[in-house]
Amino acid sequence: MDVNNDESEPPVLLLVSSSGGHLAQLLALRSWYEKLPRCWVTFDTPEAVSLLAGEDLVPAYHPTTRSVPNLLRNALLAWRVLRRRRVAAVVTTGAGVALPFVVLARLRRIPTIYIEVYDRIDTATLTARLCRPFLSAMLVQWDEQRRQYPEAIVVGALL
Repeated sequence: MDVNNDESEPPVLLLVSSSGGHLAQLLALRSWYEKLPRCWVTFDTPEAVSLLAGEDLVPAYHPTTRSVPNLLRNALLAWRVLRRRRVAAVVTTGAGVALPFVVLARLRRIPTIYIEVYDRIDTATLTARLCRPFLSAMLVQWDEQRRQYPEAIVVGALL
């Protein structure tokens, strides 16, 4: 059995996002998570690899937009990661790669936190709408975003 869910290992914060702007918004939280054990799940792009140099990085499959094969691959990846590691919580800014991690984490009773991206003020993102039933907490960056997510906590702009 390849389970490495050792109780002596500290639980990790699982930070999940697409690369680019989604990743930039999670990186903006560095002062919050820098002292915590963590693991990143994002795309294996030159930019992401460079930004996360020295971090524990699990590459996800992309593209995720309307790619059922990559959704299934990422679901299997999420299952493996959540099975092999002690995960304290999943924090994500989306996009498509987030869905399988949020759903499977919630099914395992792991807290799930979604931070809606800063540039979607008038409409909800598809990923946020799909993840919403599985979230422990929904965070938004603007008061106006609460029109789409009345239950959300406004945390202010990350960038």
